[in-house]
Amino acid sequence: MHPAFSVIFLTTLIGAGQGLFLALFTGQFFSQFELLMEDHGDNFILWGSAIALVLLSIGLFASFFHLGHPERAWRTATKWRTSWLSREVIALPFAMVMIAAYGAAHYFNLTTPLFTMPGGTIVDPTMLLGLVATVAVYALFICTGMIYGCIKFLQEWHTPLTVINFTLMGIASGFTIATALSAYLEMSLVRFYANWAIIFTVAALIFRVASMLRNRNINPKSDLRSAIGINHSNIRQMAQGSMGGSFNTREYFHGKSKSFVKSIKYIFLALAFLVPLVLLLLSLKNPVYILPLIAVVIQYVGLIAERWYFFADANHPQNLYYQQIS
Repeated sequence: MHPAFSVIFLTTLIGAGQGLFLALFTGQFFSQFELLMEDHGDNFILWGSAIALVLLSIGLFASFFHLGHPERAWRTATKWRTSWLSREVIALPFAMVMIAAYGAAHYFNLTTPLFTMPGGTIVDPTMLLGLVATVAVYALFICTGMIYGCIKFLQEWHTPLTVINFTLMGIASGFTIATALSAYLEMSLVRFYANWAIIFTVAALIFRVASMLRNRNINPKSDLRSAIGINHSNIRQMAQGSMGGSFNTREYFHGKSKSFVKSIKYIFLALAFLVPLVLLLLSLKNPVYILPLIAVVIQYVGLIAERWYFFADANHPQNLYYQQIS
């Protein structure tokens, strides 16, 4: 498939924003249940919520660039019963509203206890808003991943690993941002977030490698013989049927050489996973903000390369016919 950079920025930015919110709420959850002694402070949650909303907003803005008629974008929400894209269009603004409400609740110090759990843990409005926002964020991860995972004829995408990878990479990048933010604000949470960022980055690496191994061993359901209904051992296409390119050759194939695609694979493995892991490990010993900040930048560049590879790796069946141009 041809990677559209508007979609690449959409999926990577909103993933990082979702992951950052989950990092914020995870810290509050641990503190609320006395699993973490350090206090987050409203300033950290306010900055984190604001950054998460900025990332989600930029991602939403980027999505308009691959629409032929942006003024009709609202219509995409009308098919929510059958379309994962429609569900994403609904889930994204709902998640943004809930994250904004979560940040606002901390800003206005809405921490009056609503009730006390049997173990003595106090539940306030910020906790309830955080729980609702968490459900919305995970629903958005599922919707975004299933837009691609539900396409049966693109075998590279049609797997639960698509949703898992979108989710884990978003969470990993979000926790890395939280590590950098806590270090910048000189809080004692750097090691807490760095440890979680390492865990999620390793998990994302494992599942991403698993998806690549799966795709390498895929047995295509269609070939030239099944496409034209001729069972012959030696079938070669000599021409695509037209002199130049077309919509099909532009939108369903990336147009790059195999060596270029292979190089992108090694680049994103290094930048999205290996280099950030090293920097996060160093942050555990030296919690200065510059190390996780560099990790954030490098990891995001790696995620852009990963998402480009994700689209380029999908081989549309129509390329059986247009293989001479592709």
